[in-house]
Amino acid sequence: MTEWLKRAVFYEIYPQSFRDSNGDGIGDFNGIIEKLDYIKGLGCNAIWMNPCYDSPFRDAGYDVRDYKKVASRYGTEEELCRLFEEVHARGMHILLDLVPGHTSEEHPWFRESAKEERNEYSGRYIWTDNWFQRAEGFPYIAGECERNGAYILNYFKCQPALNYGFLEPKETWQKPLDHPDCLATRAAMIDIMCYWLEKGCDGFRVDMADSLVKNDDADKSGTCLVWSDMIARVHKKYPDASFVSEWNNPAAAIGKAGFQMDFFLDWFGNGYNLLMRDYDDSGRDDSFFRQDSRRSILDFLEEYMPKYEKIKDKGLYCLITGNHDMIRAAYNLKERELKLAYAFLFTMPGAPFLYYGDEIGMRYQKLPCREGGYTRTGSRTPMQWDQSANCGFSAAEREALYLPVEQGVDIPTVAAQEERADSLLHTVRDILAIRGKYADFADHANLEIVSASDGQRSFAYRRGSLLMLCNPSGVRETLVVDNMEQRSWEKLYEIGAGTWQGNSCLLEGQSFVILSGR
Repeated sequence: MTEWLKRAVFYEIYPQSFRDSNGDGIGDFNGIIEKLDYIKGLGCNAIWMNPCYDSPFRDAGYDVRDYKKVASRYGTEEELCRLFEEVHARGMHILLDLVPGHTSEEHPWFRESAKEERNEYSGRYIWTDNWFQRAEGFPYIAGECERNGAYILNYFKCQPALNYGFLEPKETWQKPLDHPDCLATRAAMIDIMCYWLEKGCDGFRVDMADSLVKNDDADKSGTCLVWSDMIARVHKKYPDASFVSEWNNPAAAIGKAGFQMDFFLDWFGNGYNLLMRDYDDSGRDDSFFRQDSRRSILDFLEEYMPKYEKIKDKGLYCLITGNHDMIRAAYNLKERELKLAYAFLFTMPGAPFLYYGDEIGMRYQKLPCREGGYTRTGSRTPMQWDQSANCGFSAAEREALYLPVEQGVDIPTVAAQEERADSLLHTVRDILAIRGKYADFADHANLEIVSASDGQRSFAYRRGSLLMLCNPSGVRETLVVDNMEQRSWEKLYEIGAGTWQGNSCLLEGQSFVILSGR
């Protein structure tokens, strides 16, 4: 693992919605540059930027038309390289979003592959042998191309799957992993990664990282083999390149595939989902960090801890406040509840990821679909900087904005929260400052759960000499922490209030306390 990752705190930027510098209604590279000092001031020292490549934007840029060309709406390649330089000048790092499993159907590779006459790209995608042959067990398209065959999709209709092979080929059109066509796909993706690393990016967040090899087994052994080969070959030339996978399988991603980081993703009913987004379509919510929840932290720990234990000495299992695919946490959590949730996320192992706008509690807006966002569209609205026109996002006319900004007098903005000492923004800064100051937070193998039980809302965990106590409920609770009396404790930070005597801690309702022991 590269050294900087041990202390990394990421800020995710959705480029079209962060800051518009030229007044055309859509965010851009220069707008990001304008706000780098703000990002660093939060306590974030790294950026993950969503796709910025040339695209028809049927899936918000996750349908790439040219991996080596930037989307003109964000600026030029020279401006992107300047962004890299400005990030590095501040002692920060930046990851680009890599989409390796599919391209746009408008990509030149696919257009060549779709031709009837055999060429070097014919095997770059997965095609059946003839127009009448179904791709049984896979989503596929037939009858739209000159080529006599049907092709497999990786997700949306506009995203044909790149060909990395089949772990267990069962049909004549299914190629093994070491087939020349599949090896050519690997080589092309390695070339793309090296292109942007040479330009100055520090690595990649990898979209749908587990989707490469088809007919793969439960352990994704084929996909792990492909990734371990590609990452190893990239590292020969760029040994400090960093990779984080969208996978939620750290034993595979970190333990076998060669990634340094993996995400604990928000999947319905899983441990992460239960922390902040345990609601149904009717709005009923029993998320752990809600004051009135009935859950204990064990619902999260029972899934998180076994995965964490397998890789804690090898890489980072990362927690996120949200991302471009999720309903914003503020949808059903109030400010105090968000403070406790973020305090927890920011003091756990792994590199935390803060989604733009979550630091001020930006709210989810129910909006019509834009660029394949569907229900996700409302989490991708423009950043709310201040109370000026368009919340300071853009000087364009409101009708020209990529998405509408929230309207109203009480909307959260950076400027308003700067002025309020007890705001969510200040809480984020305070906790990230503590994270950056204490070396125990850079040791990602030192998590110890010291108090957690079924039926009790409060819990405690230790990171080396640091002890975190949390009570998300609305009432005072007493928490017993074994062997606490063996150290002298200094209070570093608190939301609410906590006192202790011997092994007994009294926590006020909705409180979070960070202690340092000697």
